[in-house]
Amino acid sequence: MADIHKEKKFKRERRHTRVRAKVSGSSTMPRLNVYKSNTGVFVQLIDDLAGKTLASASNKELKSKKGDNKTQQSLEVGKLIAQKAKKLKLERVVFDKGGFKYHGRVKAVADGAREEGLKF
Repeated sequence: MADIHKEKKFKRERRHTRVRAKVSGSSTMPRLNVYKSNTGVFVQLIDDLAGKTLASASNKELKSKKGDNKTQQSLEVGKLIAQKAKKLKLERVVFDKGGFKYHGRVKAVADGAREEGLKF
């Protein structure tokens, strides 16, 4: 059973490495990185040229309402990171799904960010 989990993690890391070979962020157009775990979703705006994180957000920052599922929380995290990007005067980002499928919580983050006016 443990081998299945190791293989799953290895495959995700390999997909992420492949994506990172093509996707890079700058100070004017940072990389919007998404990581999801069993309990949360974590999003960062990263300037790869300077090696700095410009802003971050997670579902831990939200005042979650009772009955919100993980997908609804992810949508709110997407909106939160877009608001933080606006404060930094950023409108465009490069989306990095972190080796995950563009589906479910990852898609919800992207949709939330787009709703608040972030372009990618």
